[in-house]
Amino acid sequence: MGLFAYLKTQFILHLLISFVFIVSGLIINFIQLCTLLLWPINKQLYRRINCRLSYSLWSQLVMLLEWWAGTECTLFTDKATVDKVHRSFAMQRCGPLLTPSQDFTGLISWILRTLGTRVLTAVSKVLAKHELLKVPLIGWTWYFLEIVFCKRRWEEDKDTVIQGLKNLSDYPECMWFLLYCEGTRFTEKKHQISMQVAESKGLPKLKYHLLPRTKGFTTTMQCLKGTVSAVYDVTLNFKDKRNPTLLGILHGKKYEADMSVRRFPVEDIPEDEKECANWLHKLYQEKDALQEHYEKDGTFPGPQFKPPRRPWTLLNFFFWATVLLSPLIRFVFGVFVSGSPLLIIGFLLFIGIGNCFYFYFLFVEKVYL
Repeated sequence: MGLFAYLKTQFILHLLISFVFIVSGLIINFIQLCTLLLWPINKQLYRRINCRLSYSLWSQLVMLLEWWAGTECTLFTDKATVDKVHRSFAMQRCGPLLTPSQDFTGLISWILRTLGTRVLTAVSKVLAKHELLKVPLIGWTWYFLEIVFCKRRWEEDKDTVIQGLKNLSDYPECMWFLLYCEGTRFTEKKHQISMQVAESKGLPKLKYHLLPRTKGFTTTMQCLKGTVSAVYDVTLNFKDKRNPTLLGILHGKKYEADMSVRRFPVEDIPEDEKECANWLHKLYQEKDALQEHYEKDGTFPGPQFKPPRRPWTLLNFFFWATVLLSPLIRFVFGVFVSGSPLLIIGFLLFIGIGNCFYFYFLFVEKVYL
């Protein structure tokens, strides 16, 4: 094990990284709270500011994934799709994104954003669990970013979801709308129940996916009609089935992702709700066949493309680290020089709080994300 690899496993460095993320997140949340004053005056300015604030926070996690852990992603798609993704950013067009069953699906939108290097502030919108509103930093940032929260009960969610989606029709920034149609993580028990439902409805059974929930997809397409240019279907796998975890990333474990991307122009998707639902079921049958190919050959079919890493995520983290760690280091130095019991107790209390936040976010990742 090299020196740098050894340092990545040290708990004190994990605490410092967590400190930078948490404190910068609280600062960003406070600024976002202040920007609420802009909403009745200039809603679009409020949105543009919050796009950049959110990007500054979330790009720290991307820095860990890309630079700290050294994660690599290979796209399997044709050059025409790559070019259209790039042009969609340049023209500030938006489109929903169908995400896979693995954790850290946010990786998808970040990788695709790399293709649109002319627009660095593109944000992702999702249909998120309502429970995430309770999570500090993550839920709060999403609230200011106008993420659509739902309770997964359509009778209660209908009005909220439809209004939230319609509010995005005049969003001034380029955005991706991530939509995970299976609704929950894949487990064998959930898969068995899902296939029983498929059999009762006369639908073909899926081997690697749960039956898609069509209501969210059809509603999204209807509400964003005229705004959305295309649907990007994404199937993601990690080499050797090593799915990323926050703890693994903090320890510098390198992950290799393979991502198949297919583009479907909106005009090719039926407008009728029932036909649109049937289109989605057919898409998932194709996704299942694509996954079958990967399981057998260890790769997706088609041309390969490797997006470059972005220096902005690294520079952004260095900015926050410089601003926040400088006073912390001075404080620690002062503690050791003074020998004051009060300062020492305060320092130990700070370490204890840092530990609590560290394990809290590991818990949040496991339960909510």
